[in-house]
Amino acid sequence: MKVLLINGSPRQKGNTATALAEVASQLSSEGIESEIVWIGNKPIRGCIACGQCAAQGLGRCVFDDDICNRISEKFKEIDALIVGSPVYYGQPNGALLSIIQRALYSNGANISGKPAASIAVCRRGGATAVFETLNMPFQMMNMPIVTSQYWNIAYGRGAGEAAMDTEGLQTMRTLARNMAWLLKCTEGKKAPGRPATEPWEPMHFIR
Repeated sequence: MKVLLINGSPRQKGNTATALAEVASQLSSEGIESEIVWIGNKPIRGCIACGQCAAQGLGRCVFDDDICNRISEKFKEIDALIVGSPVYYGQPNGALLSIIQRALYSNGANISGKPAASIAVCRRGGATAVFETLNMPFQMMNMPIVTSQYWNIAYGRGAGEAAMDTEGLQTMRTLARNMAWLLKCTEGKKAPGRPATEPWEPMHFIR
């Protein structure tokens, strides 16, 4: 079983990386493989709602000039997803949001139903808003959200300061243990007896 962890910070070895590394270490102790992918610090496109990924059945974004498709192509081989982001003005990193939106829309079939979790890292405030924002796409994709003993938050400003947040690190380890438990319960597969999904019935307010 394997968990993909996405470092949504432009800083490769910042506090988001520290929090994710704690999760990865605990997952390893639980016998669960993990991979941390850094989104980098180069420009990342936002979704332009062209719909070509769906119209052509590509299973990837039609634009292939950034890391989005490199990440989403891993969806098929993983059993769970954890996304971490720094807090910017009470919001997740915009580049990370662009990746999530494009990857889930273009390749959602390969991630739907798999467990997921989000992690927010901040200097002082705004983390709960980021945590909620990152969880919302998972709910739309029928992905069970894995919880911890607290909201998945770590605190720190300077690089590495999150390592001094003892409760935050404990929260990361608890999250990892809960993720490992769920994966072992389902053997990395969708839980048996999962409710059948109905065909989508879109309803718009303006016809």
